[in-house]
Amino acid sequence: MVTLFSATTRATATGPVVTIGGELDVATAPRLRAELDAAPLERGQLLVVDLAEITFCDSSGISTLIAARDVAEAAGAALALVAVPARLSRTFSLIGLGSFFPTFPTAEAAITAHSP
Repeated sequence: MVTLFSATTRATATGPVVTIGGELDVATAPRLRAELDAAPLERGQLLVVDLAEITFCDSSGISTLIAARDVAEAAGAALALVAVPARLSRTFSLIGLGSFFPTFPTAEAAITAHSP
């Protein structure tokens, strides 16, 4: 079975914006991790992960997002999630991650709020 998934990265003045879509699960989480690992990130920058097009996210996907936050922090950067679907936001709350990730409605809002 083929799982639909996409990930693209674009550079901004404040850091990379990674836009993902489709199903983020055990089969696709390694692809997201590879995309995040390839995104250039420097001290003081912001890594934005846009979830607007996510249709499903399992524990593997959530673990990958947690790892992305850890990698950003280790680099002296920050991570923000944008356009988090309501069902995923609720899942974050249920598992104790409600305030773990800074969230914003759009990438532009996250970038505007970021102050290195």
